[in-house]
Amino acid sequence: MTPQEKLSVLLFLSVIATICGLEAFLLARYGLRRLRRRPTKHLLSRPSAVVLHVLVGIGMLCVLYGYFIEPYWIEVNSLVVRTPKLQSGCFRIVQISDLHCDRKPRNEERAVRIINDLKPDVIVATGDYLNDTTGRTRLTEMLSDLRAPLGKFAVNGNFEIDYWPGVDLLAGTGFRLLNGDSVTVTKGSEEIALTGLGLDRAGAYREVLETLPNDRFVVFLFHKPDLIEDVNGLGIDLYVCGHTHGGQVALPGYGALLTFSKFGKKYESGLYRCGGTTLYVNRGLGLEPGPAPQVRFCARPEVTVFDILPTP
Repeated sequence: MTPQEKLSVLLFLSVIATICGLEAFLLARYGLRRLRRRPTKHLLSRPSAVVLHVLVGIGMLCVLYGYFIEPYWIEVNSLVVRTPKLQSGCFRIVQISDLHCDRKPRNEERAVRIINDLKPDVIVATGDYLNDTTGRTRLTEMLSDLRAPLGKFAVNGNFEIDYWPGVDLLAGTGFRLLNGDSVTVTKGSEEIALTGLGLDRAGAYREVLETLPNDRFVVFLFHKPDLIEDVNGLGIDLYVCGHTHGGQVALPGYGALLTFSKFGKKYESGLYRCGGTTLYVNRGLGLEPGPAPQVRFCARPEVTVFDILPTP
């Protein structure tokens, strides 16, 4: 957590605590006056009290929206990436990330329908697949049901390393795990290369990337955006990752409160350019496990579509 993130979280929680504390104090004062048969006229209806009630009401609506609506409201973001490394063909790549399958079903079935309707050539998954063992069957079914004729590829995230070491969560799903190796995907006469690293091999990025062909469009899979400034200049055309959840809770006009990236808010979600590399940070489909708040606010779950096309 960067100093900026610590400060923003502290200020946010302080504001919430202050508003709720003032409302509780006002209601307690009103209740005591009623018990003591003292005048309560205008105590709850004076302008300052009304503003306080409105703020608390808005806050409650935001919590209900963040718990019941936004976590299930998948957004499909489509991007066109142009490259001179293709002559006439095109590739459609769909990215998913941070599924965090849990005890409670969330977006698994809905995501499968959305992704298969997009008719991807390739599907890539960028880590953090499982929160709880009870969600593993659902995870396997979801990943198995995804269709991509040119292949399904994945990298591990911090959850696989920290909580599921030695467990092959992708077994039986048709996804190929990339951890320092590369694959060439062919469509007609055109080719692109995909390579990926798990977090446990993040330090090996240079030796992996320096072997990639310069004449092919290269897609790099990694869980975090944290390598983007290190790999600049190493021939990566498209770097796709997740991890940040877009903050999971973001504020209008400010964005993510917390990303758990070493860059903080610099690459919190969405599209960025870093030298010759296009970076995309996917907000993910799931939620951090408890005791983290089981909400999303201004950070909808996401499926990303990349259409890789020739430069006109």
